[in-house]
Amino acid sequence: MRHFNILIGGSAGQGIDTLSSGIEKTLHKMGYYIFSNKDYESRVRGGHNFTQVRFGSLPLYVHSDRLDLLVALNEEAIKVHKDRISEGGIILCDEGIASEGDKIVSLPLIRTAKQIGNAMVANTVAFGAVCKLIGLDIEIAKDIIKASFDEEYAGVNLKAFEEGYGMLQKRFNPEEASAKNQMLINSNQAIALGALAGGVLFYAAYPMTPSTGILTYLAAKTTETDLIVEQAEDEIAAIQMALGASYAGVRAMTGTSGGGFALMVEALSLAGMIETPIVIVDSQRPGPATGFPTRTEQGDLSFVLNAGHGEFSRMVIAVRNPEDAFYQTVRALNIADEFQIPVIILTDQHLADSNQTVDKFDMSRVKIERHISDFAVMAEYGDYGRYRLTDTGVSPRIIPGKYENQTVLVDSDEHDELGHIVEDANTRIEMVNKRLGKTALLKKKVMEPDYYGTDSPEILLIGWGSTEGALREAVEILNGQGGRCGALVFGDIWPLPTGKLEKYSKEANIVVNVEQNATGQLGRLIRQEMGFLIERSILKYDGRQINAEEIVKRMNEEVL
Repeated sequence: MRHFNILIGGSAGQGIDTLSSGIEKTLHKMGYYIFSNKDYESRVRGGHNFTQVRFGSLPLYVHSDRLDLLVALNEEAIKVHKDRISEGGIILCDEGIASEGDKIVSLPLIRTAKQIGNAMVANTVAFGAVCKLIGLDIEIAKDIIKASFDEEYAGVNLKAFEEGYGMLQKRFNPEEASAKNQMLINSNQAIALGALAGGVLFYAAYPMTPSTGILTYLAAKTTETDLIVEQAEDEIAAIQMALGASYAGVRAMTGTSGGGFALMVEALSLAGMIETPIVIVDSQRPGPATGFPTRTEQGDLSFVLNAGHGEFSRMVIAVRNPEDAFYQTVRALNIADEFQIPVIILTDQHLADSNQTVDKFDMSRVKIERHISDFAVMAEYGDYGRYRLTDTGVSPRIIPGKYENQTVLVDSDEHDELGHIVEDANTRIEMVNKRLGKTALLKKKVMEPDYYGTDSPEILLIGWGSTEGALREAVEILNGQGGRCGALVFGDIWPLPTGKLEKYSKEANIVVNVEQNATGQLGRLIRQEMGFLIERSILKYDGRQINAEEIVKRMNEEVL
């Protein structure tokens, strides 16, 4: 079989993450391509949570509805997911779960764990059974266990694993692994690594799901790097701290989710007014208000495009996968520095909590581009003007305190070139035009969306950010059914790149907007900027990530 799909389901506190992590790490060490994602409720105990692990011999970009193996840690997992079991698939569960059927394989998981002496290792018994069923390398799995547990607990877990491994015979035959020199990573980790590679030395944030992983990952690296990480008392303080660090010449970032970004909006305008570079990550989850704290959505696009009082230049970038997240974070830092503007990175819970196999990052593609001026060679200057009027709208920027008798004066009120508060109309017009003029330069920097599919599509799907994986696979399926389909997936969103969209939309007979929100926010932006109305949409806003099968199904039922 080309791809194999496992789901581990149960309630919070049953050790779903421990079991799924062991399976993922073993598969990764064996060289399989992996895509895994989590679905969990906002609670410490109870509820219904699950992790899906998809693996195979070819790259994977999204989860699948079809299940070959369901590891049910409670009865609810069977009730919820039994209809997804494919022909030949099975349900693995404890003997104490009251379930019957020809797909059920009941094992004494808990009883065996208790006999070993620790009921908590029932999941490790299940890990051994899973490894035997699908033929995973037993020595690699044991090494994973040894690395995952302290010496005090490694022995009992190894015993539990061996007991589970001996309970069954091999049943499935996945294709042989073929991935070479790959990483298994999620987009939160990739953004954090991009920040480090891009020269960030200060990161401030308040923990807010699903952005918290960036904060914790960077915090763990402070002992190995010169990075300073500050857990602020709230999001207002976080962005103000980052702006202060940036004013002082340090590359700085902050991260949050939609609710936290709402608190940052006043300081976003401040960044626009004082022309201080900053990168802000908005890891989206469903709103309004608290919404679904642990679910996914693309509901913040219109918000971040228009957030802030007054008019000023900004850039908005949506990351599409972990590899993209790494390189785009580095690029966002460079662009913020070059144009002295806020750059907003959009990600979401799906990307934050999905592990994907990607190529190791190519550090030769990483360049830290600082745009700091040397006052000593600017002979035409008398007093330094932080907001000096230039043809580009970008003023020379020096580091405060570096040059004797030169003050880097910044002001949140309207100001003149030196930074002094003004009230006259002419200076106001000059400064507004200066700040907004950067957008024209940014348009020359934007990257066109990625295109997947046939050269001359009759059907064009349009999406952005985390819908990339589903759109890529949906195009493959639709074209495999005899269609002529393509997909444009936007990363850079503002300023909006229009070249490829103009090209492919003219060729296609049907254009469909695919988004994870209720109002088609990218579609609205396209109409606003291009006058092009996308009449058909596939929108999903139940907090769960769309996949390729759902796109194909809805295309057949609603569009074609």
